[in-house]
Amino acid sequence: MFDKLEKVLMPLADKLGKNKILVAIRDGFLMSMPLIIVGSLFLLVANFPIPGWSEFWARFFGEGWESYLSAVSRATFNIIALLTVIGMGYSYAREIGADKIQGAIVAIVSFIIIMPTDIAYEGAEGLASLSAISFNFTGTNGIILAMIVSLLSVHVFHWAYKKGWTIKMPEGVPPAVSDSFAALIPSGIVMLIFFLIRIGFGLTPYESAHNFIYTVLQAPLLGVGNSLGAQIVYVVSSSIFWLFGINGPAVTNSVFSPIFRTLSIENLAAFEAGAPLPHIYTGQFVDLFQTFGGGGSTLSLVILMILVGKSQRIKKLGKLSIVPGIFGINEPIIFGLPIVLNPVMIVPFIGVPLMNTILSAIAFETGFLPYTNGVALPWTTPLGFSGYLSTGSIRAAIFQVVLVVLGCLVYYPFIKILDKNYLKDEENKPDEDELEDISFDDLSMDDF
Repeated sequence: MFDKLEKVLMPLADKLGKNKILVAIRDGFLMSMPLIIVGSLFLLVANFPIPGWSEFWARFFGEGWESYLSAVSRATFNIIALLTVIGMGYSYAREIGADKIQGAIVAIVSFIIIMPTDIAYEGAEGLASLSAISFNFTGTNGIILAMIVSLLSVHVFHWAYKKGWTIKMPEGVPPAVSDSFAALIPSGIVMLIFFLIRIGFGLTPYESAHNFIYTVLQAPLLGVGNSLGAQIVYVVSSSIFWLFGINGPAVTNSVFSPIFRTLSIENLAAFEAGAPLPHIYTGQFVDLFQTFGGGGSTLSLVILMILVGKSQRIKKLGKLSIVPGIFGINEPIIFGLPIVLNPVMIVPFIGVPLMNTILSAIAFETGFLPYTNGVALPWTTPLGFSGYLSTGSIRAAIFQVVLVVLGCLVYYPFIKILDKNYLKDEENKPDEDELEDISFDDLSMDDF
């Protein structure tokens, strides 16, 4: 079975891991992640889930003190599409060998070219329009279009550059000046194409590319991703890749991350506005309620290794892995136990995250737990703290602990089998004193 799966999964993972577009999508989102986390922390402080929190600080900073912190969160969440188009344009240019900075610049200019800039409003003298950029187009509603524009604009720019459609400056001209003139014609071609795209969509009922992409593509994708079925596909496929030593989320996030990120930010916007949270299956659901201790939810496994392990290999590895496991790092277990290509651990390694996903889905669907607020906590946040901060509910923190305990029950018979095998190997292995008593004079060729 392993041979057959390996023949299928290894080439697939290799292709996905080397696909320039998927790598650009993954890395483009990662570039904005530090800003999203910091912005989330500001928002969390402004809306910390403790009764009387706002009133306490209002004594020192006055009413509405939260607006100062919210300015930081708005500076990231309301321009997430702009951050995406810049990061992805840079990453894709790097992957295909184009100028990285020029790729990011071309991508952001192309995105703004097709963006509606006439904002209608009700003025004192009736309906009027304002020349401005709306956060409706630079926030979560524009993420999918940002991905498309960044990839297309950089591709066209690089294609024109490779064709030699550039202005070559004489020798002796500073490189910065030479490079800027070389990029002039390719940039002009890209800008002309997106100008025509803007004109074309303006003649349709959608009026803009943003409205078209959101209606036809982004909204349906979010509907599919915001489902238990999508979560099951994600967590099972990630676990299977890990079983072959492949970082599962690094592969699957190329497809799922844009969806989960958008759902999270929409929850965050609702949380900031004090409105009902719309989505269950956000990035926080994935990071904080599916797995604990890393892929396979191996924190439960590490706890068992310390408590019930009898072989030295199991106990020592468990003690070494417990602290990293608390913070979501489980490479010592993946490659040291090992999990990789270990037939004994297949069932629990896939089954525990799947169990966590289904039980968490039931807890959120039934209202037992409040929805996650979209705050982008670092993935190393320990359980308990992460559950409370992401939902504002002590019940969520307790629920996380219960899931870890249930994971221990699932892992128990399998780690006992492995521990028994390792213990048998250690008992049959001669100790150092026995090895010292062996004389090479007593050995013959038959012993080898």
